[in-house]
Amino acid sequence: MISPNTIQQILSRIDIIDIVGTFVKLKRRGTNYLGLCPFHNEKSPSFTVSPAKEIYKCFGCGRSGNSIGFLMDHEKYTYVEALRWLAQRYNVEVEETEVSPEQKLQQQSAESLSIINKFAQEFFSNHLLNTEEGQDIGLSYLKHRGFREEIIKKFQIGFNPEARDSFAKAAVQAQYNVELLQKSGLVAVRDEKPVDNYRGRIIFPIHNQSGKVLGFGARILKANDKAPKYINTPENEIYSKSKILYGSYFARQAIDKADECLLVEGYTDVVSLHQAGIENVVASGGTSLTPDQLRLVKKYTNNLTIIYDGDGAGIKAALRGLDLALEESLNVKLVLIPDKEDPDSYVNKVGP
Repeated sequence: MISPNTIQQILSRIDIIDIVGTFVKLKRRGTNYLGLCPFHNEKSPSFTVSPAKEIYKCFGCGRSGNSIGFLMDHEKYTYVEALRWLAQRYNVEVEETEVSPEQKLQQQSAESLSIINKFAQEFFSNHLLNTEEGQDIGLSYLKHRGFREEIIKKFQIGFNPEARDSFAKAAVQAQYNVELLQKSGLVAVRDEKPVDNYRGRIIFPIHNQSGKVLGFGARILKANDKAPKYINTPENEIYSKSKILYGSYFARQAIDKADECLLVEGYTDVVSLHQAGIENVVASGGTSLTPDQLRLVKKYTNNLTIIYDGDGAGIKAALRGLDLALEESLNVKLVLIPDKEDPDSYVNKVGP
């Protein structure tokens, strides 16, 4: 836990104009500042920020609060996440209250996994965009699927080289711990040597709501009955598949503004719809939608539209999702698309 002393230091340095101004274009109007509300669509500004009172209020939709409340509302941070964001912004060293040795080890492992994932994302993205192998195999595949380079960069999509240990060698050379590399799912140990788990695959980084890479989905490029189409990061201190929605980092503001979340199955469905200009969309990462994922949707909106694949499995999963969503008190709709189509293929065929 963050110590009371640290919290007091953070609160004493907060400048609400600086914080809100990071996300909203503000203009001075007398003693206050005015801007277009980030929580609903409007043409005339009704969103007011008072530096004297350290609060914001929208006279259009009624949203109001202080600096921490703004970060929790706009960025969907927890209270602690908002405090850590502010501590980083204002260079406040975070003191933790006493934690058990077990908790400390878990925190250290989680931090190390986050650092490893960031290194991996940059390695895979660089290999896709800046190497001959990545361009000839990975990038050409993605462009054949209709993805433009702009959207590929936005979602930080990458490519793991086909060599046995390209990533593993780079990671070990960068002095990352082999046990943690195994825990991340990026590396396995064969014959006492670290090797790549995702070689020859397109890599989709999976972000949390603040943009940190929690894990990866690795897609095979060649049809192979013996290999799974996707390999996902195993469960660890920072990655729990049942509690994550792919694309939530890129969709959160669009969902907030539209007051509706579109839910699809796969990574490419999300990327395709974003490219088509439909940004309030996230993916469950397959057909096994969970209550935790639906509770994450509820942080943004109470309105959910499920758009799963048009095959039998997709329809069955959509109906199951409908029941789960109703149990979570969401307003839910189903959109059925033709058989043998998914949102990715369908939007490429008929447009948004």
